[in-house]
Amino acid sequence: MTALSDTRPAGVPSTPAGAPAPRRRSGLRRHRQRVALLLVAPALLGLLIFFVYPLVATVFYSFTHYDLVSSPRWVGLANYKYLFTQDPSVVQAARNTLWFVVFMVPIRILCAAVVAALLTRPRRSTGVFRTVFYLPALVPPVASVLAFVYLFNPGLGPVNRVLKVFGIEGPLWFNDPQWAKPSLLLLAIWMMGDVMIIILAALLDVPRDQYEAASIDGAKGYQKAWYITVPNLRPVIVFSVVTGVIAALQYFTEAAVAAGVASGKALVGEGTGSGLGYPEGSTLTYPQWLYVEGFSNYALGYASALAVVLFVVAAAFVVFLLRRTKSFTGSGS
Repeated sequence: MTALSDTRPAGVPSTPAGAPAPRRRSGLRRHRQRVALLLVAPALLGLLIFFVYPLVATVFYSFTHYDLVSSPRWVGLANYKYLFTQDPSVVQAARNTLWFVVFMVPIRILCAAVVAALLTRPRRSTGVFRTVFYLPALVPPVASVLAFVYLFNPGLGPVNRVLKVFGIEGPLWFNDPQWAKPSLLLLAIWMMGDVMIIILAALLDVPRDQYEAASIDGAKGYQKAWYITVPNLRPVIVFSVVTGVIAALQYFTEAAVAAGVASGKALVGEGTGSGLGYPEGSTLTYPQWLYVEGFSNYALGYASALAVVLFVVAAAFVVFLLRRTKSFTGSGS
């Protein structure tokens, strides 16, 4: 009886000519995987050392009493209990940080969008104005704050002097609890060049034929802006909002330097400057209080708990914004 295990005609090989054998293909695949892993190894190593390990260590220390001198001592949820129920300063710091998130982020993006829209019109001096509006973003934050505190000095600053010429009594600005945060908001608007240049690039990339088609259909200016400009800018706006919220939740340098200079006390350096939060705690932000607890009071365990809460809140903000945007654009559920 003839065997039916191989029905190929005689002379036809089981493997096509020139094709690698299965064992050879498997070895080649493993070799490529090893090469790819070797190429990404530096990035993976850096991610493990500078992100994963610090994150895991911070979460661990948040459940301990740790002062950098003695060994960490496990205290369970004591740090979190003190954070949410007993620490009076964290409430004020969180409230100030939330103010910056709610007011600074949208106002800064709105002003940047308006300036970018004005700079899209072709004029002879457009390039000069684009450079002028972008330059403040290149100035170091400390230098910008020092300049602003001098400009808005209630006694000697040129801003109040100009206001006085028009019969307006200028406020105390950085020395007034009611005006300290709005003064920092003005500083953030002045330094909006990084957001402005991104929105400007997106505006210049909007197809002109869409505006021409809308004009032929009789669309008004505001209709073109809402139905053409805004949809094309949506990815850039989402990016600006997400990065702006993260930066606002980590707001530290500008508020710390402004408080220190306005109060005339030492800045962040030797321990923590006593001027942090001046005036009357109105500029004390959540990251500043984390810094005070960790590097002035040496309560590293409690500071780690503060950092974990900040990380969770920032992640929740980002996830919420991305999910809301995704459902709004109709690209997902």
